[in-house]
Amino acid sequence: MIGIAAYSVYVPLWRLSRDKLADGVSGEKAVASFDEDSITMAVAAAIDCLKGTNRQTIDGLFFASTSSPYKEKQACSVVAAAADLRQDIITADFANCLRSGTTALRTAIDVIKAGSAKQVLVVASDCRLGTPGSLIEQNCGDGAVALLISNSETAVTLKSSHSVSDEIMDMWRADGDTFIRTSEDRFAQEEGYLRVMREAVAQLMQGAALEPKDFASFACYAPDRRRLLELARSLGFDVKTQLKDSLLDTVGNTGAALPLMSLAAALEKANAGDHILLASYGDGSDVFLLEAGDRIAQIREGKLKKSLETKKMIPDYATYLQWRGLLKKEPMPQPPPVPPAPTAMWRGRNRNIRFYGAKCSRCDTIQYPPQRVCTNCYTQDQFEDIRLAEVRGEVNTFSMNNRPTTAETAEVVTVVNFNGGGRITCLMTDRDIEEVRIGLPVEMTFRKLASAEGIHNYFWKSKPSRS
Repeated sequence: MIGIAAYSVYVPLWRLSRDKLADGVSGEKAVASFDEDSITMAVAAAIDCLKGTNRQTIDGLFFASTSSPYKEKQACSVVAAAADLRQDIITADFANCLRSGTTALRTAIDVIKAGSAKQVLVVASDCRLGTPGSLIEQNCGDGAVALLISNSETAVTLKSSHSVSDEIMDMWRADGDTFIRTSEDRFAQEEGYLRVMREAVAQLMQGAALEPKDFASFACYAPDRRRLLELARSLGFDVKTQLKDSLLDTVGNTGAALPLMSLAAALEKANAGDHILLASYGDGSDVFLLEAGDRIAQIREGKLKKSLETKKMIPDYATYLQWRGLLKKEPMPQPPPVPPAPTAMWRGRNRNIRFYGAKCSRCDTIQYPPQRVCTNCYTQDQFEDIRLAEVRGEVNTFSMNNRPTTAETAEVVTVVNFNGGGRITCLMTDRDIEEVRIGLPVEMTFRKLASAEGIHNYFWKSKPSRS
């Protein structure tokens, strides 16, 4: 049976309390750091999902987002390279619609069913912007989710599905728009979201001869918690027992990633034999009937709970606006950054994106970046590639620049010694200045260094371990 063999959720470290956006508003939203976007979050979710999996067995990667950094360039190829997947795999971007995540899921299932692949990684990630001061800004949050779809050793199987298409101008963003646009709220919710979701969910349950009481969990997209509760109650679901964790109060509306992140929350509390209903929304709806199998306990690691518990608070609204590029600060008096050359990026893609170091075949010395001559035994051109992205380490030494060109208050440059050998000099992210010290345990994270002339320059940084 085709189903889910593994899953992972990435929630950014940073949170913004909603009372900083409007007086009297409760809860908080997850906020991608200034050096994160939908690609970097997708990479984090993909790498974590593939732990313990032979990456040579992955035949495809589908990336879904409404906020890809590129209008014309496959973002999926960046995620696949950073996750160190084979080059002869199927890659595809799914965009421009809130239900692109479940569209990617359905496509992965169909590709495997057709025999074109055996395992496909589906990653949904979003970093959406609402107009400052709007309800959309209050409700939106950032995050990513990855699902490994397989035809063997699955923990959750797909039993049936149903899709509907609906043309309505309720939420959109035209080319050139920075912020999401919406029509009048009552029209958008009653004639759009609630009407379509009720019809799609009712039709699937009718086809499967099931009632709301037959489901252990209801995981679905919702613009906010109020509409989620209204939908669930109108369909006959128990909001206290069947809505495991909507994430809307703690993370926010993560767009294309939200229904699949809600599914991950349901999986963390699922038992063998449980029926789970998954529903997305966006110019229609995709609805899936899933059943947890005997392997559910093996993949249920509480990853989402850990991500929610490890967090740092953004101090003020101005910092949030600055991170999103909506508030410009006075640049430091120094030469502007030089945009990266596409030719140099292509030549260095293995060491910069796949993060390969070199291991001497004679003495096992590890070097980064790769060199032609071993620094220990001086052997020449006898190296094998070694991936360092998942290798942890500790800070050997560091320096701080209190006049950075980035959105940080101070720029921290670290020299990291990898466990087992090897060393890198790189920037540190997601840290408090007070916690940086020699010997600090760190891990590597894929981040954006800079953007210039439409080119996003990605590389690896160190960060204090969240675990």
